[in-house]
Amino acid sequence: MPKFNSDFVFGVATSAYQIEGAWNEDGKGKSIWDTFCETEGKVARGETGKVANDHYHRFESDLDLIREIGAGGYRFSLAWPRMFPNGDEQREQRGFDFYNRLIDGMLERGIKPFATLYHWDLPQPLQDIGGWENREITKRFADYSAAAVEAFGDRVEHWAPLNEPWVFSWLGYGNGYHAPGVASIDAAIRASHHTVLAHNQAFRAMKAVNPNIKVGPVLSQMNPDVDDIFDPDQMLAARVMDATGSKFWMDGLFKGAYPELAVKHFGKVLAGVMQDGDLNPVANDWLGINYYCNARIGHRVPADHPTRVRIIDEFLGYAVEGASVGKLTDMGWPITPYGLEDLLVRWTREYPDVLPPMYVTENGVAYDDDINQFGRIDDARRIEYLNDHLLAVSSAIERGADVRGYFQWSLMDNFEWAVGYAKRFGIVHVDYETQVRTIKESGRFYSEVIKSRGDNLTRTITEFA
Repeated sequence: MPKFNSDFVFGVATSAYQIEGAWNEDGKGKSIWDTFCETEGKVARGETGKVANDHYHRFESDLDLIREIGAGGYRFSLAWPRMFPNGDEQREQRGFDFYNRLIDGMLERGIKPFATLYHWDLPQPLQDIGGWENREITKRFADYSAAAVEAFGDRVEHWAPLNEPWVFSWLGYGNGYHAPGVASIDAAIRASHHTVLAHNQAFRAMKAVNPNIKVGPVLSQMNPDVDDIFDPDQMLAARVMDATGSKFWMDGLFKGAYPELAVKHFGKVLAGVMQDGDLNPVANDWLGINYYCNARIGHRVPADHPTRVRIIDEFLGYAVEGASVGKLTDMGWPITPYGLEDLLVRWTREYPDVLPPMYVTENGVAYDDDINQFGRIDDARRIEYLNDHLLAVSSAIERGADVRGYFQWSLMDNFEWAVGYAKRFGIVHVDYETQVRTIKESGRFYSEVIKSRGDNLTRTITEFA
Protein backbone atom coordinates (compact mmCIF):
# COMPACT_ATOMS: atom_id res chain seq x y z
CA MET A 1 0.00 0.00 0.00
CA PRO A 2 1.70 3.26 -1.08
CA LYS A 3 1.92 6.11 1.38
CA PHE A 4 -0.08 9.31 1.04
CA ASN A 5 2.09 11.92 -0.64
CA SER A 6 3.65 14.80 1.24
CA ASP A 7 1.04 17.29 0.01
CA PHE A 8 -1.92 15.27 1.30
CA VAL A 9 -3.60 17.14 4.18
CA PHE A 10 -4.42 15.13 7.28
CA GLY A 11 -6.78 17.23 9.37
CA VAL A 12 -9.43 17.31 12.05
CA ALA A 13 -12.83 18.98 12.01
CA THR A 14 -15.32 20.67 14.35
CA SER A 15 -18.13 23.19 14.11
CA ALA A 16 -18.80 26.39 16.03
CA TYR A 17 -22.09 25.59 17.76
CA GLN A 18 -20.94 22.12 18.76
CA ILE A 19 -17.86 23.30 20.67
CA GLU A 20 -17.71 27.07 21.24
CA GLY A 21 -20.25 27.69 24.00
CA ALA A 22 -20.31 31.37 25.03
CA TRP A 23 -23.72 31.44 23.41
CA ASN A 24 -24.55 35.02 24.40
CA GLU A 25 -21.12 36.54 25.11
CA ASP A 26 -19.45 39.49 23.41
CA GLY A 27 -22.54 40.52 21.50
CA LYS A 28 -23.30 37.18 19.90
CA GLY A 29 -26.84 36.92 18.60
CA LYS A 30 -29.23 34.04 19.06
CA SER A 31 -29.16 31.20 16.55
CA ILE A 32 -31.85 28.74 15.54
CA TRP A 33 -30.04 26.08 17.55
CA ASP A 34 -30.24 28.21 20.67
CA THR A 35 -33.98 28.45 20.11
CA PHE A 36 -34.33 24.78 19.22
CA CYS A 37 -32.49 23.68 22.36
CA GLU A 38 -34.79 25.82 24.48
CA THR A 39 -37.84 24.09 22.99
CA GLU A 40 -38.98 21.26 25.23
CA GLY A 41 -38.58 17.79 23.77
CA LYS A 42 -36.36 18.73 20.84
CA VAL A 43 -32.94 17.74 22.19
CA ALA A 44 -32.21 14.64 24.23
CA ARG A 45 -32.24 15.24 27.99
CA GLY A 46 -32.85 18.94 27.36
CA GLU A 47 -29.15 19.51 26.65
CA THR A 48 -27.90 22.63 24.90
CA GLY A 49 -24.81 24.13 23.30
CA LYS A 50 -24.68 27.06 25.70
CA VAL A 51 -21.40 25.86 27.21
CA ALA A 52 -20.52 22.88 25.01
CA ASN A 53 -16.71 22.47 25.11
CA ASP A 54 -16.11 26.07 26.15
CA HIS A 55 -13.85 26.36 23.12
CA TYR A 56 -14.46 30.11 22.96
CA HIS A 57 -12.34 30.46 26.10
CA ARG A 58 -10.10 27.41 25.60
CA PHE A 59 -9.21 27.62 21.91
CA GLU A 60 -5.48 28.08 22.56
CA SER A 61 -5.17 24.77 24.42
CA ASP A 62 -7.43 23.08 21.85
CA LEU A 63 -5.11 24.25 19.08
CA ASP A 64 -2.24 22.82 21.11
CA LEU A 65 -4.03 19.46 21.00
CA ILE A 66 -4.25 19.64 17.22
CA ARG A 67 -0.55 20.39 17.06
CA GLU A 68 0.22 17.52 19.47
CA ILE A 69 -1.72 15.11 17.28
CA GLY A 70 0.17 16.48 14.29
CA ALA A 71 -2.77 17.39 12.09
CA GLY A 72 -1.79 19.73 9.28
CA GLY A 73 -5.28 21.14 8.72
CA TYR A 74 -8.19 22.26 10.88
CA ARG A 75 -11.66 22.50 9.40
CA PHE A 76 -13.65 24.84 11.63
CA SER A 77 -16.74 26.97 11.16
CA LEU A 78 -17.53 30.61 11.77
CA ALA A 79 -20.67 31.39 13.76
CA TRP A 80 -22.71 33.77 11.62
CA PRO A 81 -24.62 35.21 14.65
CA ARG A 82 -21.34 35.83 16.47
CA MET A 83 -20.24 38.13 13.65
CA PHE A 84 -23.61 39.52 12.52
CA PRO A 85 -26.03 39.02 15.44
CA ASN A 86 -29.17 39.79 13.45
CA GLY A 87 -28.06 38.42 10.11
CA ASP A 88 -28.09 41.91 8.63
CA GLU A 89 -25.43 44.57 8.12
CA GLN A 90 -24.96 45.16 11.88
CA ARG A 91 -21.43 43.95 12.57
CA GLU A 92 -20.11 42.67 15.91
CA GLN A 93 -16.39 43.33 15.89
CA ARG A 94 -15.76 41.17 18.96
CA GLY A 95 -16.88 38.16 16.94
CA PHE A 96 -14.47 39.03 14.15
CA ASP A 97 -11.74 39.51 16.75
CA PHE A 98 -12.28 36.01 18.11
CA TYR A 99 -11.85 34.40 14.71
CA ASN A 100 -8.80 36.56 14.03
CA ARG A 101 -7.24 35.15 17.19
CA LEU A 102 -8.28 31.61 16.29
CA ILE A 103 -6.88 31.80 12.75
CA ASP A 104 -3.67 33.43 13.88
CA GLY A 105 -3.32 30.70 16.50
CA MET A 106 -3.57 28.02 13.83
CA LEU A 107 -0.96 29.65 11.65
CA GLU A 108 1.42 30.13 14.58
CA ARG A 109 1.24 26.35 15.13
CA GLY A 110 1.67 25.43 11.47
CA ILE A 111 -1.98 24.37 11.07
CA LYS A 112 -3.71 25.20 7.80
CA PRO A 113 -7.21 26.69 8.31
CA PHE A 114 -10.17 25.40 6.29
CA ALA A 115 -13.16 27.64 7.03
CA THR A 116 -16.85 26.79 6.78
CA LEU A 117 -19.17 29.80 6.73
CA TYR A 118 -22.40 28.03 7.70
CA HIS A 119 -22.54 24.94 9.87
CA TRP A 120 -26.25 25.19 10.68
CA ASP A 121 -26.34 28.04 13.25
CA LEU A 122 -28.56 30.49 11.39
CA PRO A 123 -29.20 33.84 13.11
CA GLN A 124 -32.69 33.57 14.61
CA PRO A 125 -33.89 36.87 13.05
CA LEU A 126 -33.35 35.32 9.61
CA GLN A 127 -35.46 32.32 10.55
CA ASP A 128 -38.13 34.76 11.69
CA ILE A 129 -38.48 35.87 8.04
CA GLY A 130 -38.56 32.29 6.73
CA GLY A 131 -34.96 31.12 6.97
CA TRP A 132 -33.79 28.99 4.07
CA GLU A 133 -37.29 28.96 2.62
CA ASN A 134 -36.98 32.68 1.89
CA ARG A 135 -34.95 33.70 -1.18
CA GLU A 136 -33.85 36.82 0.68
CA ILE A 137 -31.48 34.69 2.73
CA THR A 138 -29.25 34.09 -0.29
CA LYS A 139 -28.41 37.77 -0.53
CA ARG A 140 -27.83 38.05 3.22
CA PHE A 141 -25.55 35.02 3.06
CA ALA A 142 -23.56 36.41 0.14
CA ASP A 143 -23.00 39.66 2.05
CA TYR A 144 -21.86 37.75 5.14
CA SER A 145 -19.57 35.55 3.02
CA ALA A 146 -17.91 38.54 1.39
CA ALA A 147 -17.35 40.20 4.76
CA ALA A 148 -15.71 37.04 6.13
CA VAL A 149 -13.33 36.80 3.18
CA GLU A 150 -12.51 40.49 3.46
CA ALA A 151 -11.57 39.93 7.11
CA PHE A 152 -9.80 36.57 6.91
CA GLY A 153 -9.06 35.85 3.26
CA ASP A 154 -5.47 37.02 3.59
CA ARG A 155 -4.81 34.01 5.87
CA VAL A 156 -7.48 31.43 4.96
CA GLU A 157 -7.17 29.88 1.52
CA HIS A 158 -9.85 27.16 1.56
CA TRP A 159 -13.49 28.12 2.11
CA ALA A 160 -16.75 26.17 2.16
CA PRO A 161 -19.91 28.30 2.10
CA LEU A 162 -22.36 25.67 3.38
CA ASN A 163 -21.95 22.45 5.32
CA GLU A 164 -24.20 19.55 4.32
CA PRO A 165 -27.11 21.37 2.67
CA TRP A 166 -29.10 18.14 2.40
CA VAL A 167 -29.01 17.69 6.17
CA PHE A 168 -30.12 21.14 7.24
CA SER A 169 -32.69 21.34 4.42
CA TRP A 170 -34.35 18.00 5.00
CA LEU A 171 -33.79 17.43 8.72
CA GLY A 172 -34.39 21.08 9.55
CA TYR A 173 -37.29 21.84 7.22
CA GLY A 174 -38.49 18.43 6.00
CA ASN A 175 -39.07 16.39 9.15
CA GLY A 176 -38.21 18.86 11.91
CA TYR A 177 -35.63 16.63 13.57
CA HIS A 178 -33.09 19.48 13.54
CA ALA A 179 -33.43 23.23 13.93
CA PRO A 180 -35.53 25.13 13.08
CA GLY A 181 -37.94 22.23 13.52
CA VAL A 182 -40.15 22.73 10.44
CA ALA A 183 -41.88 19.61 9.09
CA SER A 184 -42.93 20.25 5.50
CA ILE A 185 -41.75 18.59 2.30
CA ASP A 186 -42.43 21.80 0.35
CA ALA A 187 -40.33 23.79 2.80
CA ALA A 188 -37.47 21.29 2.43
CA ILE A 189 -37.56 21.57 -1.36
CA ARG A 190 -37.54 25.36 -1.23
CA ALA A 191 -34.67 25.30 1.25
CA SER A 192 -32.75 22.82 -0.90
CA HIS A 193 -32.92 25.03 -3.97
CA HIS A 194 -31.95 28.11 -2.01
CA THR A 195 -28.82 26.36 -0.74
CA VAL A 196 -27.67 25.82 -4.33
CA LEU A 197 -28.44 29.43 -5.19
CA ALA A 198 -26.76 30.64 -1.98
CA HIS A 199 -23.60 28.68 -2.74
CA ASN A 200 -23.34 30.16 -6.22
CA GLN A 201 -24.02 33.70 -5.03
CA ALA A 202 -21.59 33.37 -2.13
CA PHE A 203 -18.91 31.96 -4.44
CA ARG A 204 -19.14 34.97 -6.73
CA ALA A 205 -19.22 37.44 -3.83
CA MET A 206 -16.20 35.84 -2.17
CA LYS A 207 -14.16 35.69 -5.36
CA ALA A 208 -14.96 39.34 -6.04
CA VAL A 209 -13.27 40.19 -2.74
CA ASN A 210 -10.31 37.84 -3.17
CA PRO A 211 -9.95 35.84 -6.38
CA ASN A 212 -7.03 33.87 -4.96
CA ILE A 213 -9.01 31.93 -2.36
CA LYS A 214 -10.32 28.43 -3.09
CA VAL A 215 -14.06 27.88 -2.65
CA GLY A 216 -15.99 24.63 -2.81
CA PRO A 217 -19.13 22.89 -1.52
CA VAL A 218 -19.15 20.41 1.35
CA LEU A 219 -21.80 17.74 0.80
CA SER A 220 -23.03 14.84 2.93
CA GLN A 221 -23.21 11.76 0.75
CA MET A 222 -23.94 8.05 0.88
CA ASN A 223 -24.57 5.23 -1.55
CA PRO A 224 -27.71 3.08 -1.44
CA ASP A 225 -26.97 -0.58 -0.72
CA VAL A 226 -29.87 -2.54 -2.21
CA ASP A 227 -30.65 -5.96 -0.77
CA ASP A 228 -32.46 -7.27 -3.84
CA ILE A 229 -31.59 -5.70 -7.19
CA PHE A 230 -34.45 -7.61 -8.78
CA ASP A 231 -37.03 -5.92 -6.54
CA PRO A 232 -38.40 -2.92 -8.52
CA ASP A 233 -39.56 -1.14 -5.34
CA GLN A 234 -36.09 -1.32 -3.80
CA MET A 235 -34.38 -0.20 -7.00
CA LEU A 236 -36.78 2.73 -7.40
CA ALA A 237 -36.20 3.70 -3.78
CA ALA A 238 -32.46 3.65 -4.41
CA ARG A 239 -32.76 5.86 -7.49
CA VAL A 240 -35.04 8.34 -5.70
CA MET A 241 -32.70 8.51 -2.73
CA ASP A 242 -29.68 9.09 -4.94
CA ALA A 243 -31.39 11.70 -7.14
CA THR A 244 -32.93 13.71 -4.32
CA GLY A 245 -29.87 13.43 -2.08
CA SER A 246 -26.38 13.25 -3.53
CA LYS A 247 -27.18 13.98 -7.18
CA PHE A 248 -29.45 16.95 -6.47
CA TRP A 249 -26.43 18.95 -5.27
CA MET A 250 -23.80 17.34 -7.47
CA ASP A 251 -25.78 18.04 -10.65
CA GLY A 252 -27.13 21.37 -9.44
CA LEU A 253 -23.71 22.70 -8.50
CA PHE A 254 -21.51 21.14 -11.16
CA LYS A 255 -23.84 20.70 -14.15
CA GLY A 256 -26.30 23.54 -13.63
CA ALA A 257 -29.38 21.30 -13.75
CA TYR A 258 -31.18 19.05 -11.31
CA PRO A 259 -31.56 15.30 -11.94
CA GLU A 260 -34.64 14.33 -13.92
CA LEU A 261 -35.99 12.12 -11.15
CA ALA A 262 -35.61 14.92 -8.58
CA VAL A 263 -37.46 17.33 -10.86
CA LYS A 264 -40.20 14.74 -11.29
CA HIS A 265 -40.80 14.65 -7.53
CA PHE A 266 -40.01 18.26 -6.71
CA GLY A 267 -41.10 19.94 -9.95
CA LYS A 268 -44.09 22.00 -8.82
CA VAL A 269 -42.33 23.43 -5.77
CA LEU A 270 -39.08 23.99 -7.67
CA ALA A 271 -40.96 25.85 -10.39
CA GLY A 272 -42.28 28.22 -7.75
CA VAL A 273 -38.85 29.21 -6.44
CA MET A 274 -36.48 28.91 -9.39
CA GLN A 275 -35.57 31.93 -11.50
CA ASP A 276 -33.53 32.23 -14.68
CA GLY A 277 -29.83 31.98 -13.95
CA ASP A 278 -30.17 30.36 -10.52
CA LEU A 279 -28.30 27.26 -11.63
CA ASN A 280 -25.61 28.91 -13.71
CA PRO A 281 -22.68 26.92 -12.30
CA VAL A 282 -19.53 28.40 -10.85
CA ALA A 283 -16.05 26.93 -11.29
CA ASN A 284 -15.66 25.35 -7.87
CA ASP A 285 -12.07 24.94 -6.73
CA TRP A 286 -12.65 21.84 -4.63
CA LEU A 287 -15.31 19.45 -3.38
CA GLY A 288 -15.69 18.34 0.23
CA ILE A 289 -17.35 15.00 0.92
CA ASN A 290 -18.72 14.11 4.36
CA TYR A 291 -19.10 10.35 4.55
CA TYR A 292 -20.12 8.13 7.44
CA CYS A 293 -21.88 5.13 5.93
CA ASN A 294 -23.97 3.78 3.11
CA ALA A 295 -27.74 3.59 3.38
CA ARG A 296 -29.31 0.15 3.32
CA ILE A 297 -32.41 -0.44 1.24
CA GLY A 298 -34.24 -3.69 1.83
CA HIS A 299 -37.63 -5.22 2.46
CA ARG A 300 -40.05 -3.64 4.86
CA VAL A 301 -39.57 -4.44 8.52
CA PRO A 302 -41.85 -3.79 11.51
CA ALA A 303 -41.82 -0.29 12.94
CA ASP A 304 -40.52 -1.60 16.28
CA HIS A 305 -37.69 -3.63 14.75
CA PRO A 306 -34.58 -2.97 16.90
CA THR A 307 -32.33 -2.19 13.92
CA ARG A 308 -34.98 -0.50 11.81
CA VAL A 309 -33.53 2.10 9.45
CA ARG A 310 -35.73 4.37 7.37
CA ILE A 311 -34.13 4.91 4.00
CA ILE A 312 -36.49 7.00 1.91
CA ASP A 313 -38.61 9.54 3.74
CA GLU A 314 -42.28 8.66 3.60
CA PHE A 315 -42.93 12.24 2.40
CA LEU A 316 -41.79 10.97 -1.00
CA GLY A 317 -43.97 7.91 -0.93
CA TYR A 318 -41.07 5.45 -0.94
CA ALA A 319 -40.87 4.30 2.67
CA VAL A 320 -38.90 1.19 1.78
CA GLU A 321 -36.98 0.18 4.86
CA GLY A 322 -34.24 -2.21 5.73
CA ALA A 323 -32.64 -3.76 8.78
CA SER A 324 -28.96 -2.92 8.94
CA VAL A 325 -26.72 -5.96 8.99
CA GLY A 326 -23.46 -6.43 10.80
CA LYS A 327 -21.97 -4.13 13.41
CA LEU A 328 -23.58 -0.77 14.11
CA THR A 329 -22.10 2.40 15.58
CA ASP A 330 -23.60 4.15 18.59
CA MET A 331 -25.61 6.22 16.09
CA GLY A 332 -27.14 3.00 14.75
CA TRP A 333 -25.29 3.38 11.46
CA PRO A 334 -23.72 0.50 9.52
CA ILE A 335 -19.97 0.39 8.91
CA THR A 336 -19.29 0.48 5.18
CA PRO A 337 -15.81 1.78 4.34
CA TYR A 338 -16.08 0.46 0.79
CA GLY A 339 -18.77 3.08 0.20
CA LEU A 340 -16.28 5.91 0.65
CA GLU A 341 -13.98 4.45 -1.99
CA ASP A 342 -16.95 3.92 -4.30
CA LEU A 343 -18.08 7.54 -3.96
CA LEU A 344 -14.66 9.02 -4.66
CA VAL A 345 -14.21 6.85 -7.74
CA ARG A 346 -17.80 7.35 -8.87
CA TRP A 347 -17.59 11.14 -9.00
CA THR A 348 -14.23 10.89 -10.76
CA ARG A 349 -15.87 8.89 -13.53
CA GLU A 350 -19.24 10.66 -13.70
CA TYR A 351 -17.98 14.28 -13.64
CA PRO A 352 -14.69 14.06 -15.57
CA ASP A 353 -14.79 17.55 -17.04
CA VAL A 354 -16.02 19.56 -14.08
CA LEU A 355 -14.90 17.71 -10.95
CA PRO A 356 -12.30 19.64 -8.92
CA PRO A 357 -9.91 18.04 -6.40
CA MET A 358 -11.75 16.31 -3.57
CA TYR A 359 -11.27 16.34 0.19
CA VAL A 360 -12.92 13.98 2.66
CA THR A 361 -14.06 16.77 4.96
CA GLU A 362 -15.77 14.59 7.57
CA ASN A 363 -15.40 10.93 8.45
CA GLY A 364 -15.60 9.38 11.87
CA VAL A 365 -17.59 7.22 14.23
CA ALA A 366 -19.52 7.51 17.50
CA TYR A 367 -18.53 5.12 20.25
CA ASP A 368 -18.70 5.76 24.00
CA ASP A 369 -15.38 4.53 25.35
CA ASP A 370 -14.62 5.46 28.95
CA ILE A 371 -11.28 6.25 30.50
CA ASN A 372 -9.81 3.15 32.12
CA GLN A 373 -7.99 2.88 35.44
CA PHE A 374 -4.74 3.88 33.76
CA GLY A 375 -6.20 7.07 32.32
CA ARG A 376 -6.33 5.66 28.78
CA ILE A 377 -9.23 5.36 26.37
CA ASP A 378 -8.57 2.21 24.39
CA ASP A 379 -11.10 2.86 21.64
CA ALA A 380 -10.05 0.02 19.36
CA ARG A 381 -13.31 0.12 17.42
CA ARG A 382 -12.69 3.73 16.41
CA ILE A 383 -9.12 2.86 15.39
CA GLU A 384 -10.48 0.08 13.21
CA TYR A 385 -13.01 2.43 11.64
CA LEU A 386 -10.37 5.07 10.87
CA ASN A 387 -7.92 2.48 9.59
CA ASP A 388 -10.43 0.98 7.16
CA HIS A 389 -11.74 4.29 5.86
CA LEU A 390 -8.26 5.71 5.35
CA LEU A 391 -7.37 2.56 3.42
CA ALA A 392 -10.49 3.20 1.31
CA VAL A 393 -9.26 6.72 0.52
CA SER A 394 -5.84 5.38 -0.40
CA SER A 395 -7.40 2.77 -2.67
CA ALA A 396 -9.57 5.41 -4.37
CA ILE A 397 -6.46 7.48 -5.07
CA GLU A 398 -4.81 4.42 -6.62
CA ARG A 399 -7.86 4.08 -8.86
CA GLY A 400 -7.49 7.63 -10.14
CA ALA A 401 -9.48 9.78 -7.71
CA ASP A 402 -7.88 13.16 -7.05
CA VAL A 403 -8.21 13.31 -3.27
CA ARG A 404 -6.09 15.94 -1.55
CA GLY A 405 -6.98 15.55 2.12
CA TYR A 406 -8.85 13.80 4.92
CA PHE A 407 -10.42 15.46 7.97
CA GLN A 408 -11.33 13.24 10.89
CA TRP A 409 -14.64 14.00 12.59
CA SER A 410 -14.21 15.05 15.13
CA LEU A 411 -11.27 16.53 16.97
CA MET A 412 -13.09 16.07 20.27
CA ASP A 413 -16.36 14.87 21.73
CA ASN A 414 -18.97 17.60 21.45
CA PHE A 415 -22.63 18.59 21.36
CA GLU A 416 -24.11 16.21 18.80
CA TRP A 417 -27.19 18.21 17.83
CA ALA A 418 -30.54 16.55 18.62
CA VAL A 419 -28.93 13.67 20.52
CA GLY A 420 -27.05 16.00 22.86
CA TYR A 421 -23.82 14.85 24.49
CA ALA A 422 -24.41 11.09 24.60
CA LYS A 423 -22.74 10.29 21.27
CA ARG A 424 -18.97 10.73 21.21
CA PHE A 425 -17.23 11.15 17.84
CA GLY A 426 -13.97 12.63 19.11
CA ILE A 427 -10.42 11.33 19.03
CA VAL A 428 -10.08 13.51 22.12
CA HIS A 429 -12.29 12.71 25.11
CA VAL A 430 -14.03 15.62 26.85
CA ASP A 431 -15.22 15.48 30.45
CA TYR A 432 -18.12 17.90 30.18
CA GLU A 433 -18.16 18.62 33.93
CA THR A 434 -14.49 19.57 34.20
CA GLN A 435 -13.72 20.33 30.52
CA VAL A 436 -10.62 18.14 30.83
CA ARG A 437 -9.43 16.84 27.45
CA THR A 438 -7.76 13.44 27.06
CA ILE A 439 -6.35 12.18 23.78
CA LYS A 440 -7.82 8.76 23.05
CA GLU A 441 -5.78 5.90 21.65
CA SER A 442 -7.48 6.61 18.32
CA GLY A 443 -5.96 10.09 18.45
CA ARG A 444 -2.52 8.57 18.96
CA PHE A 445 -3.18 6.12 16.13
CA TYR A 446 -4.17 8.99 13.86
CA SER A 447 -1.03 10.85 14.91
CA GLU A 448 1.02 7.89 13.73
CA VAL A 449 -0.91 7.83 10.45
CA ILE A 450 0.09 11.45 9.93
CA LYS A 451 3.74 10.90 10.85
CA SER A 452 4.09 7.84 8.64
CA ARG A 453 1.90 9.20 5.81
CA GLY A 454 -0.30 6.13 6.25
CA ASP A 455 2.41 3.50 6.45
CA ASN A 456 0.95 2.15 9.70
CA LEU A 457 -2.39 1.44 8.00
CA THR A 458 -1.09 -1.95 6.92
CA ARG A 459 -0.81 -3.02 10.57
CA THR A 460 -3.55 -4.85 12.42
CA ILE A 461 -5.24 -3.34 15.44
CA THR A 462 -3.60 -5.98 17.64
CA GLU A 463 -0.16 -5.14 16.33
CA PHE A 464 -0.76 -1.42 16.97
CA ALA A 465 -1.91 -2.00 20.52
